[in-house]
Amino acid sequence: MAEEPLLEFLTIMRRLRAECPWKAEQTHRSLARYLLEETHETLEAIESGSDEHLCEELGDLLLQVYFHAVIAEEREAFSLDDVARGITAKMRRRNPHVFGDPAAEHPTDAAGVDAAWQAIKATEKQRTSATDGLPTTLPALLYAAKAIERDPSIAAVAADDSSDLGDRLLALVGEAVRAGVDPEQALRDAVRRTSTRP
Repeated sequence: MAEEPLLEFLTIMRRLRAECPWKAEQTHRSLARYLLEETHETLEAIESGSDEHLCEELGDLLLQVYFHAVIAEEREAFSLDDVARGITAKMRRRNPHVFGDPAAEHPTDAAGVDAAWQAIKATEKQRTSATDGLPTTLPALLYAAKAIERDPSIAAVAADDSSDLGDRLLALVGEAVRAGVDPEQALRDAVRRTSTRP
């Protein structure tokens, strides 16, 4: 009988790591560029609207997760099971409206659920600033949006009659966040829309 697909793939990754010279040489650091590349290809697949393309790219992204987990497993740092246990525990903690006490009062709309998620995350992370813990390699619009989501006053300060282009851009990102619009996606859509005009 065939193995369950996820377990079969773990077996394949362990074997590839042991028997493929290129894969045996890889480290978390050497694979970082591939993780970034596969993430961008997955985003492109989402943009394409093709389920077949998205399925393929999610597989390539899953490969990266398994590859890193197998490398860590060899060092006895953590395993794929540890990764799964960690994210399972996090989902249970951060979604008390689903997994918590059913008798307790929980938010019932998406905005309330998101606010509760952010509050739980804030207590877990103990951030000292709006940008604390944000990867500096995030695209600038996403970096700004996440900072503003943590501290909306950032955008208000930037909007105060500034002639600085960066401040004005930050104020626009604040406007998008307040409107519930993803500024990164909005800009991509605008570029795509205007670049296809005759």
